[in-house]
Amino acid sequence: MARFVELPLTAGGPKLLIGLVHLKPLPGAPRYDGRFDRVVEAALADAHAWQAGGADALCLENYGDVPFWKSSVPAETIAAMAAVGAEIRREVGLPLGFNVLRNDPRAALALCAACGGSFLRVNVLASALLTDQGLLEGEAAGLLRERARLEARVRILADLRVKHAAPLAARPLEEEAMDLVERSLADALILTGPRTGSEASPEEIERVRSALPCTPVLVGSGISEGNLARYLPAADGFLVGSSVKEGGIESPVDREKVRRLALLFHRTG
Repeated sequence: MARFVELPLTAGGPKLLIGLVHLKPLPGAPRYDGRFDRVVEAALADAHAWQAGGADALCLENYGDVPFWKSSVPAETIAAMAAVGAEIRREVGLPLGFNVLRNDPRAALALCAACGGSFLRVNVLASALLTDQGLLEGEAAGLLRERARLEARVRILADLRVKHAAPLAARPLEEEAMDLVERSLADALILTGPRTGSEASPEEIERVRSALPCTPVLVGSGISEGNLARYLPAADGFLVGSSVKEGGIESPVDREKVRRLALLFHRTG
């Protein structure tokens, strides 16, 4: 049984810094170079940098697998992510989560069960959004039943109006948020900007916090040293990736950048 480390996320509790581990292209992906050892080495280096810098948790994403499958990913993708996740779980003591892009939360749940993961991120848990992969539809019914069947202690962090997507029909933000929690049983909500690395709206975060005061709310894109203070009052956690890298999102995580962000985060949060 893989070692399990729970994610200590609560509404109004200690704020969490979750470091994203963007995996290099995996077997089967168009840009995979045939060197899986390099995939594992790069992921471990990023995970250690996050831990040494002061992050509170890690979330693995198959970010290098562009273009992404719409929903279910191939078996080789899950197998590769499990191999990487097992290595990270063996060496790093932080809570571990998975996001299987573009929208395969049942694979993420299986990875959590196999690798001691305590949370998953799902881009479209409910409703339907138009994306660069086409129309993505909610996965709540199957995911929640699979979690119950596996008796897994895995928390579901659901995106609300996820980046790189557009809703098919306009609805009040608060109604969408309440449906995700009350009808789709999300454990926490994530708000992002329109694209990877772009800033979320502080006003929208405040609105969701007011509508759901007992539900953890996280920011999922655009957080940096320069803007962190604007989001700290309302958000319970932050998923950070691109701002702690030198030379672009596919570059290694910079341990010193993590340290500076974590110091600012814990000093002001």
